[in-house]
Amino acid sequence: MFENNKLTKALGIKYPIIQGGMAGVSESSLVSAISNAGGLGVIGSGFALAEWLDEEIKKTQQLTDKPFGVNLLLQNPGVADLVKVVIDRKVPVVFTGGGSPLPIMPYLKSVGIKVIPVVPYVRLAVKMEQSGADAVVVEGLESGGHIGESTTFCLIPQASSRITKIPLIAAGGIYDGRTFAAALMLGADGVQIGTRFMIADECQVHDNYKQAIIDANDEDITVIARFTGHPVRVIKNKFVDTIRKIEEKNPYPEEVKADRFAGSKVGAGNIEMSPLLCGICAGGVKAKMTCKEIMEEIVNDGQSLLKTAYKLTD
Repeated sequence: MFENNKLTKALGIKYPIIQGGMAGVSESSLVSAISNAGGLGVIGSGFALAEWLDEEIKKTQQLTDKPFGVNLLLQNPGVADLVKVVIDRKVPVVFTGGGSPLPIMPYLKSVGIKVIPVVPYVRLAVKMEQSGADAVVVEGLESGGHIGESTTFCLIPQASSRITKIPLIAAGGIYDGRTFAAALMLGADGVQIGTRFMIADECQVHDNYKQAIIDANDEDITVIARFTGHPVRVIKNKFVDTIRKIEEKNPYPEEVKADRFAGSKVGAGNIEMSPLLCGICAGGVKAKMTCKEIMEEIVNDGQSLLKTAYKLTD
């Protein structure tokens, strides 16, 4: 069904499903499993050093011969060194977030690396298409981590009416066959999924973190650090209470640094004093599976719904 899909053809993948490049979460084990299952795994580099990224890329290349990507956080002061790594290691695809990718885009594209920015607004999606991006992700506020102000299912149809030359990828709140099918019906060529893959067997986050996602409902998910201009969606815990107390003191935005929320490693399983980045869709995520099982469930359920909606026969 997806042989002629704009995104699968552009990236050389079986299914139009991208794994979100989550810092502290998306490492070689998860990334390679996603790519081997037919999607596109993405290493989340966050504020990591170039040496760490180089090692993760090498591990990923040993675990899969399928395409995969790297997400570059442009707020990382060492991002230039990370760009050198992805070029040297011939990474097929780079996703960008946390700033404008325009300064680094020519270096990546000159060596054949596809560049896919993640943006929160239609205006920026159009700008990325005009600037030579190979695809663009529009991410709604339903997602985990740093969020924008518009909902995914409002962004998709508006962006799809203006993005005509490159694949459009929807992100935020997508976690099963229903949301996958809905995103495609609204005009997306593919989806990016984060929270659902965090509880995959191959994901290296602590089991306590995975269980917190499974146990959470929609009311357990909240947003903190709005005053910094970079709000973050997380699961409520004592860490959230601590940040809220800091916010009550009306600090300068710089006092709550972005790297405090970058990466979701839960030391010794301490889920109370760690930022548990998570999307609202956690309320619908209730079972641990392998990446292959998750992918097959989403694709099969989504295809069934699309065939019903469009009265397709194959």
